[in-house]
Amino acid sequence: MTKLSRTVFVTLTFLLTPCIAWTAASGPKIQQWQSKKGARVYYVPAPELPMVDVRLVFDAGSARNGEKPGLSSLTNGMLPEGAGTLDATAIARKFEGLGARFSNGALRDMAIVSLRSLSEDKFLRPAVELLALVLGKPTFPDASLARERNRTLVALQSQQDALEDLTDIAFMRAVYPGHPYAEQPLGREDSIKTIQRADLVAFHKQYYVAKNAVIAIVGAVDRARAESIAEELMAALPEGTAATPLPPVKSLSEAKVIRVDQASTQTHVMVGQPGMRRDDPDYFPLLVGNHVLGGSGLVSRLADEIREKRGLSYSQYSAFSPMRLEGPFTMGLQTRNDQAEQALALLNQLLREFIDKGPSEEELIAAKKNITGSFPLRIASNSNIVEYLAVIGFYGLPLDYLDTYNSRVDAVTVAGIRDSFKRRIKPDALITVIAGGGTAPGPAAAPVKPETKG
Repeated sequence: MTKLSRTVFVTLTFLLTPCIAWTAASGPKIQQWQSKKGARVYYVPAPELPMVDVRLVFDAGSARNGEKPGLSSLTNGMLPEGAGTLDATAIARKFEGLGARFSNGALRDMAIVSLRSLSEDKFLRPAVELLALVLGKPTFPDASLARERNRTLVALQSQQDALEDLTDIAFMRAVYPGHPYAEQPLGREDSIKTIQRADLVAFHKQYYVAKNAVIAIVGAVDRARAESIAEELMAALPEGTAATPLPPVKSLSEAKVIRVDQASTQTHVMVGQPGMRRDDPDYFPLLVGNHVLGGSGLVSRLADEIREKRGLSYSQYSAFSPMRLEGPFTMGLQTRNDQAEQALALLNQLLREFIDKGPSEEELIAAKKNITGSFPLRIASNSNIVEYLAVIGFYGLPLDYLDTYNSRVDAVTVAGIRDSFKRRIKPDALITVIAGGGTAPGPAAAPVKPETKG
């Protein structure tokens, strides 16, 4: 980005964006429709700032890789490396010259392409045209693919010394054996080496299509202009078909301990199993319950019992990571090697106690206040809202999701949390991954080759 355009953009983004804040009682009113080719479009007008955020999500995440782990990530990463007659440098310079910001990425469920532009037509129109070109006519040049492949291989190699990465890799493979969620979006070393340009072209042709897309638009454009933006973007893509449903996630039937041997002065521990979907009927009881258990940082029960009272861990947490299917429920901690056994035993004990009794009324009240009090900050800017719109559209959440979020949190009870945790979390079927020195005793699995990151 040139000095002038960077100055304009930074000024608008960081000085003006905090002025926009939707209240918890009246979130943004979401408008929804379908483009002519079948893409689902979600739109919120935000005239206060002369900016527009556009976010496209495709059902083209790493879960669609098939037998080629890393294909989704490489395809998405290569989009701005060449399109039409433009090379990567020309694309980058054009976006910069317009004061626009292009970004992209791939997760397990989805592939993402985003644009932030000034709303004035002389900036917005060419920015949307360029985005349509990048989406619809990527050239996937061989030279760029070679560089991106090497960059990915370097990143995979760097994970060999990262305990956090190694733990996550082993955990996801054990929790989702044989399932598309098992492998990380970055891929595997052996697969990355074999992926060719033809693979990217085929993946793009299959998944980057209108009927497999959700478009989110937030900013200083009216409904008619939002519709024209969506139509222009989808005109660059074939209609295609939506991706087929993923195979169901299988429940785990027994506990398993996996050791990842790595010389280290500390031990990383991760415990968990499949958790919940993004549209799960138990979403809010599990969300609020987890906030009490370990999701609220230093004021959570895990932090109080493991760190504050006993000094057994540097950090500890619990989390639900909902996805289209049952994303993982995890608990984790980092500790000294000589404390790993004791810390792990306490972690499991605290989980069982929480499943049995749930939170106290005082803990529940505090959790609700924390979650509902911070929610307005999570929808306080255009960029926040456009991300939520994409999630709402991709996972089929109701249009009043943001309006009703706090009321649904407030409706959670101790009994509801206890019931949902008892039904959903099975302490006798947990996957435990222990990485580093001083691992807990027990039969050791074969060492995990540190090729991927979950």
